[in-house]
Amino acid sequence: MTSNTDWVWKQIQDNDVKFVKLWFTDILGFLKSFSIPVEELDKAMEEGIGFDGSSIKGFTRIDESDMVAVPDTSTFAILPWRPRERAVARMFCDILNPDRTPYEGDPRQVLKRNLQKARELGFTFYVGPEAEYFYFRSPQEPEPLDQGGYFDLIPRDEAVDLRRDTVLALEEMGIYVEYSHHEVAPSQHEIDLRYTDALTMADTLMTYRLTVKEIAYMNGVYATFMPKPLFGQNGSGMHVHQSLFRGEQNAFFDLDGPYHLSEVGRHYIAGILKYVPEFTAVTNQWVNSYKRLVPGYEAPVYVSWAQRNRSNLVRIPMYKPGKEDATRIELRSPDPACNPYLAFSVMLAAGLRGIEDELECPSPLEMDLYQLTQSERDAQGIVTLPGSLYEALCLCEQSGVVREALGEHVFREFIANKHIEWDRYRAHVTDYELKEYLPLL
Repeated sequence: MTSNTDWVWKQIQDNDVKFVKLWFTDILGFLKSFSIPVEELDKAMEEGIGFDGSSIKGFTRIDESDMVAVPDTSTFAILPWRPRERAVARMFCDILNPDRTPYEGDPRQVLKRNLQKARELGFTFYVGPEAEYFYFRSPQEPEPLDQGGYFDLIPRDEAVDLRRDTVLALEEMGIYVEYSHHEVAPSQHEIDLRYTDALTMADTLMTYRLTVKEIAYMNGVYATFMPKPLFGQNGSGMHVHQSLFRGEQNAFFDLDGPYHLSEVGRHYIAGILKYVPEFTAVTNQWVNSYKRLVPGYEAPVYVSWAQRNRSNLVRIPMYKPGKEDATRIELRSPDPACNPYLAFSVMLAAGLRGIEDELECPSPLEMDLYQLTQSERDAQGIVTLPGSLYEALCLCEQSGVVREALGEHVFREFIANKHIEWDRYRAHVTDYELKEYLPLL
Protein backbone atom coordinates (compact mmCIF):
# COMPACT_ATOMS: atom_id res chain seq x y z
CA MET A 1 0.00 0.00 0.00
CA THR A 2 1.09 3.59 -0.57
CA SER A 3 1.72 6.29 2.03
CA ASN A 4 -1.76 7.65 1.33
CA THR A 5 -3.46 4.54 2.69
CA ASP A 6 -3.89 5.80 6.27
CA TRP A 7 -5.43 9.03 4.96
CA VAL A 8 -7.84 7.05 2.74
CA TRP A 9 -9.04 4.95 5.68
CA LYS A 10 -9.52 8.02 7.85
CA GLN A 11 -11.69 9.59 5.13
CA ILE A 12 -13.70 6.39 4.89
CA GLN A 13 -14.29 6.23 8.63
CA ASP A 14 -15.01 9.95 9.06
CA ASN A 15 -17.50 10.04 6.19
CA ASP A 16 -19.30 6.70 6.57
CA VAL A 17 -18.13 5.47 3.17
CA LYS A 18 -19.62 2.09 2.23
CA PHE A 19 -18.69 1.72 -1.45
CA VAL A 20 -15.69 2.70 -3.56
CA LYS A 21 -16.00 3.09 -7.33
CA LEU A 22 -12.87 2.15 -9.26
CA TRP A 23 -12.55 4.32 -12.37
CA PHE A 24 -10.52 4.00 -15.55
CA THR A 25 -11.01 4.93 -19.21
CA ASP A 26 -11.05 3.18 -22.56
CA ILE A 27 -9.05 4.53 -25.50
CA LEU A 28 -11.89 6.85 -26.54
CA GLY A 29 -12.00 8.50 -23.14
CA PHE A 30 -15.22 6.95 -21.89
CA LEU A 31 -15.21 6.50 -18.14
CA LYS A 32 -15.47 2.91 -16.93
CA SER A 33 -16.32 1.92 -13.37
CA PHE A 34 -17.09 -0.91 -11.03
CA SER A 35 -17.89 -0.75 -7.34
CA ILE A 36 -16.48 -2.62 -4.38
CA PRO A 37 -17.55 -2.52 -0.74
CA VAL A 38 -14.98 -0.95 1.54
CA GLU A 39 -14.29 -4.36 3.05
CA GLU A 40 -12.57 -5.27 -0.24
CA LEU A 41 -10.49 -2.10 -0.47
CA ASP A 42 -7.42 -3.41 1.35
CA LYS A 43 -7.18 -6.27 -1.11
CA ALA A 44 -7.75 -3.91 -4.04
CA MET A 45 -4.93 -1.60 -2.94
CA GLU A 46 -2.53 -4.45 -2.27
CA GLU A 47 -3.29 -6.82 -5.14
CA GLY A 48 -5.66 -5.04 -7.50
CA ILE A 49 -9.01 -6.31 -8.76
CA GLY A 50 -9.11 -8.58 -11.78
CA PHE A 51 -11.58 -7.98 -14.61
CA ASP A 52 -12.28 -9.00 -18.20
CA GLY A 53 -10.61 -6.49 -20.51
CA SER A 54 -11.94 -8.00 -23.75
CA SER A 55 -15.18 -5.99 -23.55
CA ILE A 56 -13.43 -2.63 -23.03
CA LYS A 57 -12.97 -0.56 -26.19
CA GLY A 58 -9.42 -0.95 -27.47
CA PHE A 59 -8.18 -3.14 -24.63
CA THR A 60 -7.55 -6.84 -25.38
CA ARG A 61 -8.68 -9.79 -27.48
CA ILE A 62 -10.81 -12.43 -25.78
CA ASP A 63 -7.86 -14.84 -25.67
CA GLU A 64 -5.79 -12.42 -23.56
CA SER A 65 -8.53 -10.71 -21.57
CA ASP A 66 -7.36 -10.82 -17.94
CA MET A 67 -6.59 -7.35 -16.60
CA VAL A 68 -5.91 -5.99 -13.11
CA ALA A 69 -7.18 -2.61 -11.85
CA VAL A 70 -5.00 -1.12 -9.09
CA PRO A 71 -6.45 1.99 -7.39
CA ASP A 72 -4.27 5.08 -7.01
CA THR A 73 -4.82 6.13 -3.40
CA SER A 74 -3.90 9.75 -4.18
CA THR A 75 -7.11 10.03 -6.21
CA PHE A 76 -9.55 9.09 -3.43
CA ALA A 77 -12.54 11.44 -3.29
CA ILE A 78 -16.11 11.17 -1.99
CA LEU A 79 -18.81 11.70 -4.64
CA PRO A 80 -20.91 14.63 -3.37
CA TRP A 81 -23.96 13.83 -5.51
CA ARG A 82 -24.44 10.45 -3.80
CA PRO A 83 -26.20 10.03 -0.40
CA ARG A 84 -24.15 11.17 2.61
CA GLU A 85 -25.25 8.18 4.62
CA ARG A 86 -23.27 5.09 3.54
CA ALA A 87 -21.42 7.32 1.12
CA VAL A 88 -19.73 6.44 -2.16
CA ALA A 89 -16.14 7.38 -3.05
CA ARG A 90 -14.06 7.02 -6.21
CA MET A 91 -10.46 6.18 -7.02
CA PHE A 92 -8.76 6.18 -10.42
CA CYS A 93 -6.97 2.98 -11.33
CA ASP A 94 -3.88 2.00 -13.24
CA ILE A 95 -4.48 -1.05 -15.41
CA LEU A 96 -1.89 -3.82 -15.20
CA ASN A 97 -1.26 -7.11 -16.91
CA PRO A 98 -1.60 -10.25 -14.75
CA ASP A 99 2.21 -10.21 -14.30
CA ARG A 100 1.89 -6.71 -12.76
CA THR A 101 3.53 -4.89 -15.67
CA PRO A 102 1.77 -1.73 -16.89
CA TYR A 103 -0.81 -2.50 -19.57
CA GLU A 104 0.12 -0.67 -22.78
CA GLY A 105 -3.53 -0.15 -23.74
CA ASP A 106 -4.34 1.90 -20.64
CA PRO A 107 -4.59 5.64 -21.52
CA ARG A 108 -3.45 6.60 -18.02
CA GLN A 109 -0.31 4.53 -18.50
CA VAL A 110 0.24 6.20 -21.89
CA LEU A 111 0.30 9.62 -20.22
CA LYS A 112 2.53 8.37 -17.40
CA ARG A 113 5.03 7.10 -19.94
CA ASN A 114 5.16 10.45 -21.75
CA LEU A 115 5.49 12.33 -18.45
CA GLN A 116 8.41 10.06 -17.55
CA LYS A 117 10.16 11.05 -20.77
CA ALA A 118 9.66 14.70 -19.85
CA ARG A 119 11.15 14.02 -16.41
CA GLU A 120 14.17 12.36 -17.99
CA LEU A 121 14.71 15.61 -19.89
CA GLY A 122 14.38 17.54 -16.64
CA PHE A 123 10.80 18.79 -17.07
CA THR A 124 7.45 18.63 -15.31
CA PHE A 125 4.43 19.21 -17.57
CA TYR A 126 1.64 21.47 -16.31
CA VAL A 127 -1.70 22.13 -18.00
CA GLY A 128 -4.77 24.27 -17.43
CA PRO A 129 -7.76 23.50 -19.69
CA GLU A 130 -10.79 25.67 -20.39
CA ALA A 131 -13.50 23.11 -21.16
CA GLU A 132 -16.75 24.47 -22.57
CA TYR A 133 -20.10 22.69 -22.65
CA PHE A 134 -23.83 23.21 -23.29
CA TYR A 135 -26.98 22.78 -21.19
CA PHE A 136 -30.05 21.53 -23.06
CA ARG A 137 -33.56 20.57 -22.00
CA SER A 138 -32.99 16.93 -23.00
CA PRO A 139 -30.52 14.67 -24.83
CA GLN A 140 -33.03 14.24 -27.67
CA GLU A 141 -33.21 17.86 -28.89
CA PRO A 142 -30.64 20.68 -28.46
CA GLU A 143 -33.09 23.13 -26.89
CA PRO A 144 -31.07 25.81 -25.01
CA LEU A 145 -31.96 27.01 -21.54
CA ASP A 146 -31.13 30.62 -22.42
CA GLN A 147 -30.16 32.99 -25.22
CA GLY A 148 -27.27 34.54 -23.37
CA GLY A 149 -23.86 35.46 -24.75
CA TYR A 150 -20.30 35.86 -23.55
CA PHE A 151 -20.11 36.75 -19.82
CA ASP A 152 -23.83 37.62 -19.81
CA LEU A 153 -25.58 37.89 -16.47
CA ILE A 154 -29.14 36.70 -17.01
CA PRO A 155 -31.73 37.40 -14.25
CA ARG A 156 -33.06 34.22 -12.64
CA ASP A 157 -30.84 32.12 -14.87
CA GLU A 158 -31.19 28.45 -13.92
CA ALA A 159 -27.82 27.70 -15.52
CA VAL A 160 -26.11 29.98 -12.97
CA ASP A 161 -27.42 27.72 -10.22
CA LEU A 162 -26.26 24.66 -12.13
CA ARG A 163 -22.78 26.12 -12.50
CA ARG A 164 -22.68 27.11 -8.83
CA ASP A 165 -23.72 23.63 -7.68
CA THR A 166 -21.15 22.08 -10.03
CA VAL A 167 -18.34 24.27 -8.69
CA LEU A 168 -19.33 23.42 -5.11
CA ALA A 169 -19.35 19.71 -5.93
CA LEU A 170 -15.93 19.94 -7.57
CA GLU A 171 -14.49 21.78 -4.58
CA GLU A 172 -15.86 19.11 -2.22
CA MET A 173 -13.72 16.62 -4.17
CA GLY A 174 -10.62 18.78 -3.82
CA ILE A 175 -10.80 20.14 -7.38
CA TYR A 176 -10.02 23.85 -7.48
CA VAL A 177 -11.90 26.15 -9.83
CA GLU A 178 -10.59 29.53 -10.97
CA TYR A 179 -13.87 30.92 -12.32
CA SER A 180 -16.98 30.09 -14.31
CA HIS A 181 -19.05 32.06 -16.80
CA HIS A 182 -21.48 32.03 -19.71
CA GLU A 183 -19.81 31.46 -23.06
CA VAL A 184 -20.59 32.92 -26.51
CA ALA A 185 -23.33 30.59 -27.74
CA PRO A 186 -26.81 30.25 -26.21
CA SER A 187 -26.75 27.99 -23.14
CA GLN A 188 -22.98 27.50 -23.47
CA HIS A 189 -20.87 27.61 -20.32
CA GLU A 190 -17.33 27.24 -19.07
CA ILE A 191 -15.74 26.29 -15.75
CA ASP A 192 -11.98 26.85 -15.65
CA LEU A 193 -9.87 24.48 -13.57
CA ARG A 194 -6.74 25.56 -11.76
CA TYR A 195 -3.46 24.73 -13.49
CA THR A 196 -1.78 21.53 -12.21
CA ASP A 197 0.39 18.64 -13.35
CA ALA A 198 -0.90 16.80 -16.41
CA LEU A 199 -1.76 13.45 -14.78
CA THR A 200 -3.75 15.08 -12.00
CA MET A 201 -5.48 17.25 -14.59
CA ALA A 202 -6.41 14.31 -16.82
CA ASP A 203 -8.05 12.61 -13.82
CA THR A 204 -9.65 15.93 -12.92
CA LEU A 205 -11.09 16.45 -16.40
CA MET A 206 -12.70 13.01 -16.35
CA THR A 207 -14.23 13.89 -12.98
CA TYR A 208 -15.25 17.36 -14.17
CA ARG A 209 -17.16 16.04 -17.19
CA LEU A 210 -19.07 13.55 -15.07
CA THR A 211 -19.78 16.12 -12.37
CA VAL A 212 -21.21 18.62 -14.86
CA LYS A 213 -23.50 15.90 -16.23
CA GLU A 214 -24.53 14.56 -12.80
CA ILE A 215 -25.49 17.99 -11.43
CA ALA A 216 -27.44 18.73 -14.62
CA TYR A 217 -29.23 15.37 -14.41
CA MET A 218 -30.19 16.00 -10.78
CA ASN A 219 -31.89 19.20 -11.95
CA GLY A 220 -33.73 17.72 -14.94
CA VAL A 221 -31.32 19.17 -17.51
CA TYR A 222 -28.88 17.58 -19.96
CA ALA A 223 -25.25 18.73 -20.23
CA THR A 224 -23.13 17.87 -23.25
CA PHE A 225 -19.49 18.27 -24.25
CA MET A 226 -20.35 17.59 -27.90
CA PRO A 227 -18.08 19.93 -29.87
CA LYS A 228 -20.72 21.41 -32.22
CA PRO A 229 -24.34 20.75 -31.22
CA LEU A 230 -25.87 23.94 -32.68
CA PHE A 231 -25.72 25.00 -36.33
CA GLY A 232 -24.67 28.62 -36.82
CA GLN A 233 -23.29 29.00 -33.28
CA ASN A 234 -19.86 28.64 -31.72
CA GLY A 235 -18.86 25.12 -30.81
CA SER A 236 -17.29 24.02 -27.54
CA GLY A 237 -13.53 24.08 -27.36
CA MET A 238 -11.00 23.14 -24.73
CA HIS A 239 -8.17 25.64 -24.87
CA VAL A 240 -5.21 23.98 -23.14
CA HIS A 241 -2.70 26.23 -21.36
CA GLN A 242 0.59 24.37 -20.94
CA SER A 243 4.10 24.90 -19.67
CA LEU A 244 7.21 23.01 -18.64
CA PHE A 245 9.00 23.52 -15.33
CA ARG A 246 12.52 22.63 -14.24
CA GLY A 247 12.06 22.19 -10.52
CA GLU A 248 10.50 25.46 -9.35
CA GLN A 249 11.54 27.40 -12.47
CA ASN A 250 9.28 27.94 -15.46
CA ALA A 251 11.33 26.67 -18.41
CA PHE A 252 9.28 28.77 -20.85
CA PHE A 253 10.22 32.11 -19.23
CA ASP A 254 13.09 34.36 -20.26
CA LEU A 255 12.88 38.02 -19.27
CA ASP A 256 15.05 39.04 -22.23
CA GLY A 257 13.55 36.68 -24.79
CA PRO A 258 11.00 37.72 -27.44
CA TYR A 259 7.55 37.72 -25.83
CA HIS A 260 9.51 36.79 -22.65
CA LEU A 261 9.79 33.27 -24.05
CA SER A 262 12.91 31.16 -23.58
CA GLU A 263 14.49 29.06 -26.33
CA VAL A 264 12.81 26.04 -24.74
CA GLY A 265 9.44 27.76 -25.02
CA ARG A 266 10.00 28.73 -28.64
CA HIS A 267 11.18 25.24 -29.59
CA TYR A 268 8.10 23.82 -27.84
CA ILE A 269 5.82 26.08 -29.88
CA ALA A 270 7.63 25.05 -33.06
CA GLY A 271 7.01 21.39 -32.21
CA ILE A 272 3.32 22.01 -31.60
CA LEU A 273 2.94 23.89 -34.90
CA LYS A 274 4.84 21.28 -36.90
CA TYR A 275 2.98 18.26 -35.57
CA VAL A 276 -0.51 19.60 -34.76
CA PRO A 277 -1.99 18.46 -38.11
CA GLU A 278 -0.76 14.95 -37.26
CA PHE A 279 -2.14 14.86 -33.71
CA THR A 280 -5.45 16.61 -34.40
CA ALA A 281 -7.20 13.23 -34.77
CA VAL A 282 -6.43 12.69 -31.07
CA THR A 283 -7.31 16.14 -29.72
CA ASN A 284 -10.39 16.36 -31.98
CA GLN A 285 -11.41 12.74 -32.26
CA TRP A 286 -15.04 12.78 -33.41
CA VAL A 287 -16.74 13.37 -36.76
CA ASN A 288 -18.56 16.26 -35.09
CA SER A 289 -15.26 17.84 -33.97
CA TYR A 290 -14.67 19.12 -37.50
CA LYS A 291 -18.02 20.94 -37.61
CA ARG A 292 -16.45 23.21 -34.99
CA LEU A 293 -13.09 23.65 -36.77
CA VAL A 294 -14.39 26.01 -39.47
CA PRO A 295 -13.59 29.72 -39.99
CA GLY A 296 -15.88 32.31 -38.43
CA TYR A 297 -16.78 30.73 -35.09
CA GLU A 298 -13.66 31.53 -33.01
CA ALA A 299 -12.24 28.03 -33.47
CA PRO A 300 -8.70 28.18 -34.89
CA VAL A 301 -8.08 26.45 -38.20
CA TYR A 302 -4.85 28.15 -39.31
CA VAL A 303 -1.53 26.82 -37.99
CA SER A 304 0.14 29.93 -36.58
CA TRP A 305 0.89 31.67 -33.30
CA ALA A 306 0.77 35.14 -31.78
CA GLN A 307 0.38 36.92 -28.46
CA ARG A 308 -2.95 38.72 -28.52
CA ASN A 309 -4.56 37.29 -31.64
CA ARG A 310 -7.28 34.75 -30.90
CA SER A 311 -7.59 33.71 -34.55
CA ASN A 312 -4.26 31.90 -34.15
CA LEU A 313 -3.90 28.27 -33.18
CA VAL A 314 -1.37 29.03 -30.44
CA ARG A 315 -1.67 32.13 -28.27
CA ILE A 316 0.86 33.44 -25.75
CA PRO A 317 -0.92 35.15 -22.83
CA MET A 318 0.56 38.53 -21.93
CA TYR A 319 3.46 38.53 -19.45
CA LYS A 320 2.84 40.30 -16.16
CA PRO A 321 5.85 41.39 -14.06
CA GLY A 322 6.25 39.12 -11.06
CA LYS A 323 4.18 36.38 -12.71
CA GLU A 324 7.00 34.46 -14.35
CA ASP A 325 5.46 31.15 -13.29
CA ALA A 326 2.40 31.97 -15.40
CA THR A 327 4.35 32.06 -18.69
CA ARG A 328 2.66 29.50 -20.91
CA ILE A 329 1.29 28.71 -24.31
CA GLU A 330 -2.40 28.24 -25.08
CA LEU A 331 -3.34 25.66 -27.71
CA ARG A 332 -6.84 26.55 -28.91
CA SER A 333 -7.79 23.68 -31.22
CA PRO A 334 -8.66 20.75 -28.87
CA ASP A 335 -12.26 20.10 -27.91
CA PRO A 336 -13.61 18.87 -24.56
CA ALA A 337 -14.81 15.50 -25.90
CA CYS A 338 -11.28 14.15 -26.39
CA ASN A 339 -9.54 11.58 -24.21
CA PRO A 340 -7.44 13.88 -21.98
CA TYR A 341 -4.79 11.24 -21.24
CA LEU A 342 -4.09 10.77 -24.92
CA ALA A 343 -4.53 14.44 -25.83
CA PHE A 344 -2.04 15.63 -23.21
CA SER A 345 0.34 12.87 -24.34
CA VAL A 346 0.45 13.94 -27.98
CA MET A 347 0.71 17.64 -27.17
CA LEU A 348 3.63 17.00 -24.83
CA ALA A 349 5.30 14.66 -27.33
CA ALA A 350 5.08 17.27 -30.09
CA GLY A 351 6.50 20.00 -27.86
CA LEU A 352 9.33 17.81 -26.60
CA ARG A 353 10.21 16.82 -30.16
CA GLY A 354 10.48 20.52 -30.96
CA ILE A 355 12.88 20.96 -28.04
CA GLU A 356 14.96 17.88 -28.84
CA ASP A 357 15.27 18.80 -32.53
CA GLU A 358 15.72 22.51 -31.73
CA LEU A 359 13.02 23.41 -34.24
CA GLU A 360 12.95 27.05 -35.26
CA CYS A 361 9.81 28.87 -34.25
CA PRO A 362 8.21 30.79 -37.13
CA SER A 363 7.40 34.47 -36.82
CA PRO A 364 4.18 35.30 -34.96
CA LEU A 365 1.21 36.55 -36.97
CA GLU A 366 -0.81 39.29 -35.29
CA MET A 367 -3.23 40.03 -38.16
CA ASP A 368 -6.78 38.63 -38.33
CA LEU A 369 -6.18 35.45 -40.29
CA TYR A 370 -9.86 35.04 -41.12
CA GLN A 371 -9.74 38.22 -43.21
CA LEU A 372 -6.86 37.06 -45.42
CA THR A 373 -7.47 35.57 -48.84
CA GLN A 374 -6.25 32.08 -49.59
CA SER A 375 -3.45 33.48 -51.75
CA GLU A 376 -2.39 35.78 -48.91
CA ARG A 377 -2.32 32.84 -46.50
CA ASP A 378 -0.35 30.81 -49.03
CA ALA A 379 2.18 33.65 -49.30
CA GLN A 380 2.60 33.61 -45.52
CA GLY A 381 3.05 29.82 -45.57
CA ILE A 382 -0.02 29.32 -43.36
CA VAL A 383 -1.39 25.79 -43.47
CA THR A 384 -4.75 24.65 -42.10
CA LEU A 385 -5.83 21.93 -39.74
CA PRO A 386 -7.48 18.84 -41.25
CA GLY A 387 -11.01 19.56 -42.47
CA SER A 388 -12.56 16.22 -41.51
CA LEU A 389 -11.93 13.22 -39.32
CA TYR A 390 -10.84 11.29 -42.41
CA GLU A 391 -8.22 13.91 -43.35
CA ALA A 392 -7.00 13.94 -39.75
CA LEU A 393 -6.70 10.14 -39.67
CA CYS A 394 -4.72 10.08 -42.93
CA LEU A 395 -2.16 12.43 -41.36
CA CYS A 396 -2.22 10.73 -37.96
CA GLU A 397 -1.59 7.20 -39.18
CA GLN A 398 1.60 8.35 -40.95
CA SER A 399 2.91 10.18 -37.86
CA GLY A 400 5.92 8.78 -36.07
CA VAL A 401 5.47 11.31 -33.26
CA VAL A 402 1.88 10.22 -32.53
CA ARG A 403 2.74 6.53 -32.87
CA GLU A 404 5.57 6.88 -30.35
CA ALA A 405 3.47 8.98 -27.97
CA LEU A 406 0.52 6.58 -27.90
CA GLY A 407 2.45 3.34 -28.16
CA GLU A 408 1.83 0.72 -30.83
CA HIS A 409 -1.23 -0.86 -29.22
CA VAL A 410 -3.21 2.31 -28.52
CA PHE A 411 -2.13 3.88 -31.81
CA ARG A 412 -3.34 0.87 -33.81
CA GLU A 413 -6.62 0.46 -31.92
CA PHE A 414 -7.40 4.19 -31.94
CA ILE A 415 -6.86 4.54 -35.69
CA ALA A 416 -8.93 1.41 -36.42
CA ASN A 417 -11.80 2.61 -34.25
CA LYS A 418 -11.84 6.06 -35.83
CA HIS A 419 -11.89 4.62 -39.35
CA ILE A 420 -14.95 2.60 -38.37
CA GLU A 421 -16.60 5.79 -37.11
CA TRP A 422 -15.80 7.61 -40.36
CA ASP A 423 -17.11 4.74 -42.51
CA ARG A 424 -20.38 4.71 -40.55
CA TYR A 425 -20.70 8.48 -40.86
CA ARG A 426 -20.08 8.68 -44.61
CA ALA A 427 -22.64 5.94 -45.26
CA HIS A 428 -25.30 7.80 -43.26
CA VAL A 429 -27.96 9.81 -45.12
CA THR A 430 -28.34 13.10 -43.27
CA ASP A 431 -31.33 15.43 -42.88
CA TYR A 432 -29.40 17.98 -44.95
CA GLU A 433 -29.24 15.58 -47.91
CA LEU A 434 -32.90 14.70 -47.65
CA LYS A 435 -33.96 18.35 -47.51
CA GLU A 436 -31.61 19.51 -50.27
CA TYR A 437 -31.69 16.63 -52.76
CA LEU A 438 -34.84 14.57 -52.31
CA PRO A 439 -37.21 17.25 -53.72
CA LEU A 440 -34.88 17.86 -56.71
CA LEU A 441 -33.20 14.66 -57.76
